[in-house]
Amino acid sequence: MIFIYHQKLDDLWCAAAMKDDKILATSWSSNEQTILKQMLESVPADEPFQVAEKPSPLAEKVLKAVRLMIEGKDVGLNFRYEMAHLPKYTQRVLGFLTQVPVGYVTTYGALAKAAGGGPRAVGNVMASNPLAPLIPCHRVVRSNYTIGGYGGEVVGPGISMKLTLLQRENRGYKEPTKIKVDDTILQLFPASFVRKN
Repeated sequence: MIFIYHQKLDDLWCAAAMKDDKILATSWSSNEQTILKQMLESVPADEPFQVAEKPSPLAEKVLKAVRLMIEGKDVGLNFRYEMAHLPKYTQRVLGFLTQVPVGYVTTYGALAKAAGGGPRAVGNVMASNPLAPLIPCHRVVRSNYTIGGYGGEVVGPGISMKLTLLQRENRGYKEPTKIKVDDTILQLFPASFVRKN
């Protein structure tokens, strides 16, 4: 059984869909109905679900982590994700993305080079990421360090939110770096490199 939890934390509704001790989807919104709609669209259609009246202790930690990430905090994420219902390529790209730390971004092209596929394929995965912001698709930008899309938006409020998130996460790093993920290298760039479109 999938349980959908949602809770208002300060001025935002944060939500998580969970099965056992794994997270299937997360989201946030200023509107309760919007967040519930997003959750319902993110869970597998062939599995039973229930909207819980009160968050479990683990769900409370997940919801708090979502809120802290939106604030730009460095959150230790020791959560388990349920991605078996997602395509294998999506699982691979999202798995690589979990390795991008606060204060850094990568590009669609760099992520494609590391995980396979092309930049557009990576962009499609980012657009359908059910685990934002815990799996931080906002940390993927264009090769010229402009924002690109966010929340399915090429222009509009999604773009300003992505820029806001990255500004909150800026830790003042000055130099690009590389990390090893699986058997390949992923190029990272300081969040301070990011600029408006």
